[in-house]
Amino acid sequence: MAGPSGIQKSRSEWLFEEATRVLPGGVSAAARFNPALGRPFMAQRGEGSHLFDADGRSYVDLNTSFGASLLGYGHPAITKAVQQALDLGVMCAYETSHQGTLARRITELVPAAEMVRFTNTGTETTWHAVRTARAYTGKWRVVKFEGHFHGYSDVLGYSMWPPLAEAGPISAPISVPQSGGMPPGMAADVIVLPWNDLEALERTLATHGDEIAAVIMEPVNYNSGGILPQPGYLVGVRELTSRHGVVLIFDEILSGFRTGPGCIQAWSGVTPDLCTLGKCLGGGTVLSAFAGSREVMEAVAPLGSAVHSGTFNANLIPVMAAEAFLDVITAPGFYEHMTELEDFFYPALQSIFDRAGERVRVQALGARFSMLFGLDGPPSDYRQLAETVNRERETAFYAAALDRGVYFHFAWHHGFSALHTRADLDDALGRIEDAVRALRPS
Repeated sequence: MAGPSGIQKSRSEWLFEEATRVLPGGVSAAARFNPALGRPFMAQRGEGSHLFDADGRSYVDLNTSFGASLLGYGHPAITKAVQQALDLGVMCAYETSHQGTLARRITELVPAAEMVRFTNTGTETTWHAVRTARAYTGKWRVVKFEGHFHGYSDVLGYSMWPPLAEAGPISAPISVPQSGGMPPGMAADVIVLPWNDLEALERTLATHGDEIAAVIMEPVNYNSGGILPQPGYLVGVRELTSRHGVVLIFDEILSGFRTGPGCIQAWSGVTPDLCTLGKCLGGGTVLSAFAGSREVMEAVAPLGSAVHSGTFNANLIPVMAAEAFLDVITAPGFYEHMTELEDFFYPALQSIFDRAGERVRVQALGARFSMLFGLDGPPSDYRQLAETVNRERETAFYAAALDRGVYFHFAWHHGFSALHTRADLDDALGRIEDAVRALRPS
């Protein structure tokens, strides 16, 4: 296919070029731009564990829609549920029996959830969770952690992945806005701390506890390379926030359902006051939720003053898809299958890098993993990654893997789905090994 200059282009390149005329940057979301391609991945369709691009080429998918497609593409249970919802008339802005049924299922599975409200995107969900905490406590400031991602709102869009030159000292990080257009005055309400540093949180709560409404965190920091909480850290955070009357929020938009139906809070044995759920909850459709103790959730209107509403909240299509999603993940053998894949894939992936003499740490928990170029051991905080990880080397690897039919996105987290088989992952490993061999000596 020839472009305007007469140069032959692939269909993917042509579609991207056309999109740039009407979409800023040629994308519908900034994160879809993949530096390893120099453009977004132009998908034609997904089937099971594979993606097909606009040129018809097949890829073993190890992105899974940034984690939203835990059940893969075209899972029959999700397809059936969506069709049933369509048959009911594509209703918006009405309550049916399905919203209450889904909420009840979540309360039975997720430790923090005594009451549930549904939303659409992760960004709006974390924003509503913070608003609820503020209404409940009557306080305004929020503690978040460097390297933790909670969406793009003006409330929490700080220090997700700040440049170290702008981040301030590690003992007192600066709240770095990560988007243009954020009102400067809002930064004063966001206190950024290093994660896995209990003493830093203790000092902050001792000094400002009467001003702080909430502490929000990813209980496993998947968005910055799968950093795990240090032993005793989550327990300590729970004790400190309880002591100071501060709402503890676990942002499980990404971590939810990776390790089991009770999410990371069940895995860790630490129950927050509020949690957010999303990504895979809707089986690949648009659904998120915030949930928590009855006492805190009763701050939500019409019971309380924290207004949460919206025409498309709990749209019947994603709600019924989520009911099917929970049916699938709670069926016997689901997590056993996922664990078998983890136990096979992660050591084999690490072995490929080790045999090639490539310094890479495969950091994994549940169905989500990271490949951290330049690290020898497990990371403990964001700054260790920012100082050490070789992003240029990562990009070269992703490009080589794409050339060989394995899809990775330029992010610090990847994953596989329930529709991946051992044969799929074995195939991917062979292609990944070829990609590693193709890298120039570092």
